[in-house]
Amino acid sequence: MCLTCCRGSPVPLGASIEKGGVNFAVFSRDAKAVRLELFRSAEDKEPYAVLNFDPEINRTGDVWHVFVKGLKAGDLYLFRADGEYAPEKGLRFDGEAHLLDPYAKALTQGSVFNAFRAVGDTAKELERIKAGGKVSNKCDLSVFPKCIVVDDDFDWENDVPLNIPLHDTIIYELHVRGFTMSATSKTKKRGTFCGLAEKIPYLKKLGITAVELLPVFEFDENELDRTDPATGKRLKNFWGYSTICFFAPKQSYSAGKNSKVVTEFKQMVKDFHSAGIEVILDVVFNHTAEGNHMGHTFSFRGLANNIYYILQNDDRRFYNDYTGCGNTMNCNHPVTVRFIIDCLRYWVLQMHVDGFRFDLASVFCRSESGSLEEFPILTRAISEDPVLRNTKIIAEAWDAAGAYHVGKFPGGRWCSWNDKFRDGMRRFFRGENFMVTEMATRLAGSSDLYMSSSPEYSINFITVHDGFTLNDLVSYLAKHNEANAENNRDGSDCNYSYNNGIEGESDNPVIEKQRLISIKNMLLFLIISQGVPLLLAGDEFRRTQKGNNNAYCQDNDVSWVDWSLCEKNADLLRFVRKLIELRKAHCVFRRSAFFKGGDLQSGVLPDIIWYNAEGQEPDWPKMKHFLACRLDGDSMQSFNGLKDNNFYLAVNMHNRDCIAVLPPLPAEKSWRRVVDTSAYSPNDICDPGDEEILPSQKRYVVPAGSAVLLQSVDILQNRRSLANYPEGKNGI
Repeated sequence: MCLTCCRGSPVPLGASIEKGGVNFAVFSRDAKAVRLELFRSAEDKEPYAVLNFDPEINRTGDVWHVFVKGLKAGDLYLFRADGEYAPEKGLRFDGEAHLLDPYAKALTQGSVFNAFRAVGDTAKELERIKAGGKVSNKCDLSVFPKCIVVDDDFDWENDVPLNIPLHDTIIYELHVRGFTMSATSKTKKRGTFCGLAEKIPYLKKLGITAVELLPVFEFDENELDRTDPATGKRLKNFWGYSTICFFAPKQSYSAGKNSKVVTEFKQMVKDFHSAGIEVILDVVFNHTAEGNHMGHTFSFRGLANNIYYILQNDDRRFYNDYTGCGNTMNCNHPVTVRFIIDCLRYWVLQMHVDGFRFDLASVFCRSESGSLEEFPILTRAISEDPVLRNTKIIAEAWDAAGAYHVGKFPGGRWCSWNDKFRDGMRRFFRGENFMVTEMATRLAGSSDLYMSSSPEYSINFITVHDGFTLNDLVSYLAKHNEANAENNRDGSDCNYSYNNGIEGESDNPVIEKQRLISIKNMLLFLIISQGVPLLLAGDEFRRTQKGNNNAYCQDNDVSWVDWSLCEKNADLLRFVRKLIELRKAHCVFRRSAFFKGGDLQSGVLPDIIWYNAEGQEPDWPKMKHFLACRLDGDSMQSFNGLKDNNFYLAVNMHNRDCIAVLPPLPAEKSWRRVVDTSAYSPNDICDPGDEEILPSQKRYVVPAGSAVLLQSVDILQNRRSLANYPEGKNGI
């Protein structure tokens, strides 16, 4: 086929629809030749047209570009780049390799790794590669995904990112496919962006304000070679932390085909925004799926290996691996910085997402030599970018090589996952001695970590995708990852879990009650602690992974949400909904500044007062299992002009009941019970305006292993009495 071409433009990078055709632009500094291949269908084994870039005409600086007349949205393409193959210099050009455009906005359904397996990857070839031989990049093009020219036009109907304040944010982490793939989800388009949108009414009723989606950038689920030892079925990359294309939403998550995935994603975001829910993406810029020196070339490596990746200084054949995944992106090289900023801007401007959670973000702090930088270019560029100024940016502030920046992530305005909150809460609520001080610090906003910013920069979590579910945290002492085919070596051995007497599922009512109370304890503290709470999907109704704490390769019932548990554990689901309502109703749980001390001479109370069981100031080094505090709602007037209620929170992890002395209130106020995790539903949490009157305002029995939350209310307000139901024994 004869196509009409002209010089084209070096900006923007990628494939851009313009009047009369499509402009293609790709960065490659050291390539000697670049060509564009065009395809009619995703299954084509050969291109129908090959366009060679003339370096005298179709190159500006390091960018190769061409304008092709007559092309349009939906057309398919790949690049090839030829040049010097000199691994010792960091150059790995291969004219045989078909390359995905790093800026491609959609890919056809296919599999990079299956395409290579179809023509090679025998054991003999792997041994040759290990011995220093060149990796073969020949592939079956009928299987290899193609880049799609995408038209960004979409009727957003004035939709914009919601910009919900951090202190009002409640995040819900979920996997797009796993959330609705089970038949129990009763969605029409299971496992897709459309299927997720069908669950918006559920999420809105739950009360969360943002969904955080596990990776939706295009990845290849067929990356793994292992099989489940029990079933023989091939394992898949389910989580998706192995990106092959950063601008493209995951094709297999679409109910349609090809470029429809972009429209479907946009419609999902638009629907979430209509419901008042933000969309945050879990993004992986720390490495790519091309792997180490034994990996295949299909994108960055074939264009600018020595620029996009951090290579070892002493031997540039090899990659510095700070991610545990074979390679590390050279994030502070100006070209890579530009690429990442372009990508983030695209997802904000064209896809309307509200924020990003950056996987292993401490990699962003590594220089081109791999050392840690005090003032990294990338972290500052993201935080100061004018387009991203209102976008939520959240760091997983560590990497696989020991870097750790929780609470001090460089660049300004970065939130970070607070793993100290996770570990402290887990250890306290499983009954470890002398964890009271740690628990108090986390409850109050982790000032030891975030004092230079604000408590709202702490993303608090107890469970996330990486680890046990909340149900499994109280049901298993050890991980059970045998199905991952790694001899149970994968996944963390440090879980701070407790099985309450029996490993795994149990029908013992005593054990089940203990587990339920423990779950409610942790959920209570997660939701009312200072900072931003992050809830793992399904924890609100006891989703289980059968003890697997690293289900990254389990695209099956292990990872799929079982929605029948909504009915089975409806009481717990109600408890979580009411907790979220409570947090939203009371700003004392949503402070944007740390607690302040009082002034005893002027009679001004501290914002928070800590107590032991006797109602006295704690002797912190001796505190083992009990702690209480009083939150001063009056102090909130200085933040938003409105006073809040006072609250008394007590937790007793002793193995016996504890009589807690309550702090006194003014004569016109009385303590009413809002939450008691030891009580049966619906008395474990009260509806607003229906809090129970305590028979005594002086003492309260906090049952062993439970927590209680009391609220100060005007004494003249009519409330039902605590003595009206069996749990009334708590007031003395």
